[in-house]
Amino acid sequence: MTLTLLGISGALRAGSTNRLLLAEARRRFGAATHTEGDLRLPLYDEDLEIAEGIPEAVQRLAEQMKAADAIVIATPEYNKALPGVLKNALDWVSRVKGGAMRDKPVAIVSASDGRAGGDRAQFSLRLCLTPFRPRLISGPEVMVAFSRSAFDEAGALKDERTAKALDELMAGLRAEAVRS
Repeated sequence: MTLTLLGISGALRAGSTNRLLLAEARRRFGAATHTEGDLRLPLYDEDLEIAEGIPEAVQRLAEQMKAADAIVIATPEYNKALPGVLKNALDWVSRVKGGAMRDKPVAIVSASDGRAGGDRAQFSLRLCLTPFRPRLISGPEVMVAFSRSAFDEAGALKDERTAKALDELMAGLRAEAVRS
């Protein structure tokens, strides 16, 4: 059985350390079909939803979530919380019927150039995910601090302890996906 892993980066910048962390998570998850969600969505606006319905890009993201066997979300920390683009995507997806993440195994990782590695972003993301009722993998927590210097030239994590934690988290995510 080939699993499908959906990766979502809360950072839009192509060279962000959260995209590097997401790539590492995918690699450590193992054999799977990998897809990535696109968070370049219009700002949530109920007037827009009423006038035009759910935008195609939002519907596509919700369908990716439903089709995935597991989801990994990499979030930066902006002003002590998850980034607006990630919150906006969740606000939009919550409007799509069918419970896109209900009972779906979900792992959260974060990279931040601060010393805490995005711990507040993870906390706020966990809170925002509550209404979706996913099966959150509780640990080990993977928070990459001082992220601009945390990856080598090939994009691999330099810190062995963080790499081992990511291995364990992805193994847990994979086990939950297989169990589904």
